[in-house]
Amino acid sequence: MLEPCLVAGTISYLLGSIPFGLILLLVFRGVDVRQKGSGNIGAANVARIAPGLGLLTLLLDAAKGFAGVMIAGVIVSHSPGIERGRGYIVLGTSALCAVAGHMVSVWLRFRGGKGIATGLGACLALLPITAGLALLVYVLVFASWRYSSLASITAAFVFPMLAYVIKEPNAVSLMPFLCALSLVTIAKHHQNVRRLLSGTESRFALRH
Repeated sequence: MLEPCLVAGTISYLLGSIPFGLILLLVFRGVDVRQKGSGNIGAANVARIAPGLGLLTLLLDAAKGFAGVMIAGVIVSHSPGIERGRGYIVLGTSALCAVAGHMVSVWLRFRGGKGIATGLGACLALLPITAGLALLVYVLVFASWRYSSLASITAAFVFPMLAYVIKEPNAVSLMPFLCALSLVTIAKHHQNVRRLLSGTESRFALRH
């Protein structure tokens, strides 16, 4: 069990650590996203500068989380030593490592983004129905208040609860990993939480 977890976790971390938002803006606009807006490398901050690149960043950041979990699934299927029904440990570890890679990227001196899109991709691979509902929560909150941070925090907070209620296959077994994903992404938004409470958080707006 330990070796598949290490292999899957390492691959997922390296995938998650690719800073697509930073790369895309540097290549196509010659702009360092870390010097603009919130300084975050994620899709929301990229979209403030270049909406099209923001959407592409969202898709690529989600794809690296999704790919990490899918690769972990292949590793599980080719690891006969894993006890029957225990592959969820490798999958959950992979999801966490992908998000960790985005948050503390080895290519950015262990700094990074907040992991929402990467976590979404990983969760779509783990529990697609639950992840889809959490995405709907994000859209509804964002459409109502125009705070990307609030929408992200709310979606992350309700995700484990939705998983428990819906009970997709392996949802209960994955619950410790889902709670960990929720906690680390919410914790990464601690500055946003302070600004939301003080009323100084900026609403999302595209650059004109």
